[in-house]
Amino acid sequence: MGLLSSLFGGGKPNEDQQAKQEKKNFEILKYDGIRARNMRQLPYAIKCFEQAIALNDEPETLQLLANAYIEAGRTDDARITLDRLVDKTPDNIQALLALASICYMQEDYESMDDACQKAIKLDETSAPAYYLAAKAARGMKNDLQAIVMLTKAIMQNEEYKEAYLLRAEVLWDMRQAKDAMSDLDKVLSVSPDEEDALLLKGRIHAALGQVEEAQSCFNQVLEVNPFNEKAYLLKGEMLMEQKEFDQAIEFYTEAIELMPQNAVLYQERGRIRLLKGDKEGSIEDMKKAIELNPDNEKLITGNYDNLKQNSAPGIY
Repeated sequence: MGLLSSLFGGGKPNEDQQAKQEKKNFEILKYDGIRARNMRQLPYAIKCFEQAIALNDEPETLQLLANAYIEAGRTDDARITLDRLVDKTPDNIQALLALASICYMQEDYESMDDACQKAIKLDETSAPAYYLAAKAARGMKNDLQAIVMLTKAIMQNEEYKEAYLLRAEVLWDMRQAKDAMSDLDKVLSVSPDEEDALLLKGRIHAALGQVEEAQSCFNQVLEVNPFNEKAYLLKGEMLMEQKEFDQAIEFYTEAIELMPQNAVLYQERGRIRLLKGDKEGSIEDMKKAIELNPDNEKLITGNYDNLKQNSAPGIY
């Protein structure tokens, strides 16, 4: 019997043994990868997952590999892996949304929208799918479509803070101040110290000439986060537009004491000093800005023409 098996069926035990060994190797690689990722050893984790999917490209491991690529900043590799995952599991909504997020990082808004629409077709109640579709629409400069998608997201989840905030940004881009403020009030009713919402609210107040209200918003942000660069720039710009040069210079000086390595703050203080007529002080600040960030050197030419142009209103 053993002779007959070896002659006519001897290959099957070897094939079964090989399959079992491959399955074992796959499981070892997969779980070694998970342990390595949990220990923040991303290069080794990625190597394990890559070898694992070479043996078995099952969806869970593809997702693990894509996530590891994202954590490692390997966006292109993550996109390839998620495309592969979506092809393998076309009804996987989470994979479609992950793919949409990667497309957003790559500024591939058409592919992002395609992934979102597929997710929406699978689940018309998916608020995140509508939200990401809105971001894709905004990337394609279609503000009206973005508002439609954000409204649908909010209809599915009335507490969707990010959707309200993004809709407020889009509405303000369209200069619909009242509606934008309404959405911001909704965000701030849930998260009173939401920095992005406060900054946008301050920008709208400033653009409408409501100086005290704008300052209140910017000051609140700085109370929550004294290192918020945008708050300093917005408040400093507002002081400059009011011709409060001394106050603006003092304000930027306080900011520089907190963030002495911030080139933008030196640049802005130098701009205010130039407008005030303090050319020597302006040059000093500009030299420091260039020292901290050599790319800033292109902003300075001859009689500071670029700086003067940049002093025009429009930051709001």
